[in-house]
Amino acid sequence: MRFEYHADVDALYIHLYPDSPRARATGGSQIAVGDHMVVDVDEEGMPVGIDIYQSASKLVDLSRLEAEGPVFGLVPSESAR
Repeated sequence: MRFEYHADVDALYIHLYPDSPRARATGGSQIAVGDHMVVDVDEEGMPVGIDIYQSASKLVDLSRLEAEGPVFGLVPSESAR
């Protein structure tokens, strides 16, 4: 997982699988999950990133970003590995 913050637009992008070919695949779509938040999914519907835009600093404590283990319980299916 990799976090990418853009202070100029107060946006945070969370790459769920930054080193996977799945994360670089094209043809996916976005699912709105709230105001100023979308989940990027690949062609098979597997989440690959979370985009929080225009309000990341209001939703996330940017002074302390930590992650450990699978995010939100997401585990790639056998076909995605």
